[in-house]
Amino acid sequence: MEINPEFAAPCGLYCGVCAIQLAHRENNQKFKEVLVQVYKGKLPNSENMTAEDIHCRGCLSDDLFGHCVQCSIRTCTKEKGYKGCHECSDFPCLLIDEFPIPVGKKVILRAIPHWREVGTGQWMADEEKRYTCPQCGSKLFRGAQRCNRCKTAVSLD
Repeated sequence: MEINPEFAAPCGLYCGVCAIQLAHRENNQKFKEVLVQVYKGKLPNSENMTAEDIHCRGCLSDDLFGHCVQCSIRTCTKEKGYKGCHECSDFPCLLIDEFPIPVGKKVILRAIPHWREVGTGQWMADEEKRYTCPQCGSKLFRGAQRCNRCKTAVSLD
């Protein structure tokens, strides 16, 4: 499996298993509408979010989800010249403490130490493997509680 380098989000939220990216990649309008209900009003400047706003090709691409465009963690790592929080001795910092999505914060706190330990390629491969249904092998997204294909309950985050 080839891993897209644009999916190496500096915060540690690997884009290859992001629901926004998945809904965009599959052009799944129903899933986009569900995601609007999940995020609308809960992220900064998301009060007028619509399904058309659910698009992204990865944090390091030129096509970012609105929250990722204004992400202070992404800005911080860029200003410091880091590829990610795994290179920063201040991790975890106030930006992580104040991350607006609880499951995201939990994943960041798990992923960054692992990324430091194994390096970028292995970290990304491990995230791909982690978000695979143990029952049927279907690809899952971060935050999923059950597999869409076989309905197996999962606890990944």
